[in-house]
Amino acid sequence: MTETVAYAYAALFPVEGLGTALRGVAGVAGAPVRLVPADSGGTPAAAVSSVPAQDFREDALRRHLEHLDWLETVARAHHNVIEVLAAHTTVLPLRLATVYLDDERVEAMLREQTDAFSRALRRLAGHLEWGVKIYVEPPPDPRPTDAPVAAGPADGLGPGRAYLRARRSQRHSRDASYRAAREAAERVAEIGRTMAADHARHRVQQGELAVGAGENVVNDAYLLPREAAAEFRSRILDAVRDLPGVRVDVTGPWAPYSFAVPPGAQPPATDRTP
Repeated sequence: MTETVAYAYAALFPVEGLGTALRGVAGVAGAPVRLVPADSGGTPAAAVSSVPAQDFREDALRRHLEHLDWLETVARAHHNVIEVLAAHTTVLPLRLATVYLDDERVEAMLREQTDAFSRALRRLAGHLEWGVKIYVEPPPDPRPTDAPVAAGPADGLGPGRAYLRARRSQRHSRDASYRAAREAAERVAEIGRTMAADHARHRVQQGELAVGAGENVVNDAYLLPREAAAEFRSRILDAVRDLPGVRVDVTGPWAPYSFAVPPGAQPPATDRTP
């Protein structure tokens, strides 16, 4: 028989019908998802799956996390479980690959942190996360690097001077785009201050993490009451509509990943790892 460990997805307050909703949901490693403890008596519980210990012991996990395909598969399954839970109750998503030796260890962690989890769950009740990304979209290069130098324009400038003038114009346009992006960030922040319950700033996305054209200069998350989401999105997009060279993406709703568990409430590594 394959040895297993308990993979914990989130802490939550169980609600009627949640167990039924989890039936047939495939978690990490295709494993079914259960609530621990099965009857929490109104205190926080955890959503858990049994996963192969050989893949989630500390040394194996360290190796696996270097393989993007494995990591993406686990992350997708983790996220899918969180989304199912969030559709029915308030959740505190735990870090990817949070594992315990067994359900008893999970229950012990919940008992130790009942107050911290309860406070966080009450704070997040009725709220979801929305993301706001701001991109600078500078104008294209005036001339491809491999294009031949054209003859001088009709205004009498030689091709070299004409190209330098085009480059100066491009630089000015880029500067204007960055100024517009700063203005967009200020407008978005002001809307967030008036509408959001909380705000988190994330590292801008670069390289393979970047999505779409342009340079990501703001990557923020806002915690919003469910009923305020449509107004928030509309106000954000309206506020930046007149700013040239800027693109703003508003995404969501998401489970409150960015506002989940304060660092002090995370289970210590010595308790999590087998």
